[in-house]
Amino acid sequence: MSIGYACLTIGVPDTSFKTCRKANATEEKLEELIRFNLQSLENIIDYNIRNQIKLFRISSDIIPFGSSPVNTLVWWELFESQFEQMGRKIRDSGMRVSMHPGQYTVLNSPDEEIVARAVEDLVYHTRFLDSLGVGSEHKIVLHIGGVYKEKERAMQRFIERYQTLSDAIKKRLVIENDDRSYTVSEVLAISQATGAPVIYDNLHNAINTSNITKDDAYWIELTRKTWKPEDGNQKIHYSQQSPMSRIGAHTKTIALDPFMDFYHNVSREDLDIMLEVKDKNLSAVKCIMATTQQPHINLLEREWSLYKYSVLERSPKLYDAIRQLLKDKSSFPVLDFYRLLDQALIMDVTTGIAVNAATHVYGYFKYSATEKEKNTFLKQLEKVEKNNGSLKTLKKILLNLALNYHEPYLLQSYYFVL
Repeated sequence: MSIGYACLTIGVPDTSFKTCRKANATEEKLEELIRFNLQSLENIIDYNIRNQIKLFRISSDIIPFGSSPVNTLVWWELFESQFEQMGRKIRDSGMRVSMHPGQYTVLNSPDEEIVARAVEDLVYHTRFLDSLGVGSEHKIVLHIGGVYKEKERAMQRFIERYQTLSDAIKKRLVIENDDRSYTVSEVLAISQATGAPVIYDNLHNAINTSNITKDDAYWIELTRKTWKPEDGNQKIHYSQQSPMSRIGAHTKTIALDPFMDFYHNVSREDLDIMLEVKDKNLSAVKCIMATTQQPHINLLEREWSLYKYSVLERSPKLYDAIRQLLKDKSSFPVLDFYRLLDQALIMDVTTGIAVNAATHVYGYFKYSATEKEKNTFLKQLEKVEKNNGSLKTLKKILLNLALNYHEPYLLQSYYFVL
């Protein structure tokens, strides 16, 4: 089993993506942006490899205006060597990647122009994955689309349009139940007519289900039958409902206790779980840690090194509790570790505690900072203590010191991003 995340990273340097307005999309500008974005993508792939993350959804925005006539670049040839290098890393590491076109890629629209644009978008996504040289187990995920006040006809339109797609698209396309229009039962019916594998989404099913008496394990087993050997492992989407938010909103982080209940109920070696969650790679690492077959205290100690100052600026009490928890080097208290960590990270940052943490972090530069740097920090610290200054500015000063003095322990931590 592989557990992964979608599109973006938290706390990983040099992994952001850029775009531009249509009016500024010259060939020179697009080439510059694509080169930058592909390097960011490769940095994400490298991060995933280092952290044993073997499931990842690639952002559709790597190539700005990728399916639009605005972009006239033959980008798959222009950046061929970079695609080949990334594809080799993906294959050699055993990583599985996917893409997920957005809400405007609708095959079953009654508007032929919308359908034509949707097909062009699928051509773009297929070309991107083909350029990486990855096999048919690397998928493109698509929702069925709208209902248009005639669901049966809309379903039939999807089936008819699917049949007109190229074989290159068909071998990658998988279809997913959604939280408004199409239940997993309806998507299964479309799968039977098209042969497209079905992605099961647990939260979508909880909101929009055709049978409330059936649990996740039932639907996962039923959708499993739509996956052929050449499609690779069955893949599902997992997320949790964010409390006090709109129905269908994902949580900031994955709560481990309900995830572990889900995992133990459905776990199979040939089942891949894509997490849909706001903290992206952080939750992926958390869930991988909680399900590892090779538990070792060093894994939690490495995690703690990334989070410790983020915890310290919220709760010294929980900071000490985690330190005590990790003292037993023969144990692997992964669930307790993340329970304490999650408890700390939802707490508000208060001035007095945050100042204490900032002072600890400044200790890395106490003897190396120049007199000017020291005075800058201390003046801002005093302002924050008197509620006349910004904590954000204080942390920016510390970040600049970490960059100037090449302090990897701090730069790799989440202190400056959480």
